[in-house]
Amino acid sequence: MPNAVITGIDTHAHIFRRDLPMVAGRRYSPDYDATVEQYLAHLDACGLSHGVLIQPSFLGTDNHYMVAALQRFPERLRGVAVVDAQISDGELDELAAAGVVGIRLNLIGKLLEDYTGPAWSGLFRRLARRGWQVEIQRGFADLALVVPAILESGVTVVIDHFGLPAASVQLDEPQHAPFFDLLGQAPVWIKLSAAYRSQSDLARARAIEARLREACGGVGRFLWGSDWPNTQFESQTRYDEQFALLEALLPDPEERRRVLVDNPATLFGFAHA
Repeated sequence: MPNAVITGIDTHAHIFRRDLPMVAGRRYSPDYDATVEQYLAHLDACGLSHGVLIQPSFLGTDNHYMVAALQRFPERLRGVAVVDAQISDGELDELAAAGVVGIRLNLIGKLLEDYTGPAWSGLFRRLARRGWQVEIQRGFADLALVVPAILESGVTVVIDHFGLPAASVQLDEPQHAPFFDLLGQAPVWIKLSAAYRSQSDLARARAIEARLREACGGVGRFLWGSDWPNTQFESQTRYDEQFALLEALLPDPEERRRVLVDNPATLFGFAHA
């Protein structure tokens, strides 16, 4: 579907097979396959034209399965990879040629590294020159500890899953002010995705979205993601339910279009017809 009209972009989904090599010390091991064909069928069912594949943490830095899918469907898909800080420019070139536009730091359950050190800061600067993004998954309370050092490189930052504010987090507490201050900086984007990972029902998700909107000055840096196949929560939600949550969060059609079409088309490099 070259130059297809963009009807909606899901910016967060994973594909994998259960028989792929998985990293030691992983938090989760799938007992099923989540294929690109299944994913595209979900997009089609919800009237969405494009998607972004995120390398799952349990596959580590072996991005081959995701890259193969990007190469099969270059018009519809982009990718976000997991890489080592020492990755070569040649390897980044290969990922870029396949449709990768950023890297992910899944920091759940990990000790925070020194992201101001030469290895990571050097990588972030290289990514900034390419126009790539750094996507971060980390608990809400720690985001202000991680994001500023990465922003210093000039790279764009994307924060997963509403920032993962646990149910116990009170958004108006003073200790969270530094995080909301960060959101006033242009290169920080927020994914309205996987509210269930922070035990948020619709009312809680609405309250979080409203506070994020206030900090960001509107919806101009909001994105939506299904988080398909909703690993570890497969029995609790479905793709269409996650899409319905966005419709409930953003009942205004123009705002929803910005989040589903305009914002992600710009960030992930999808061209309008």
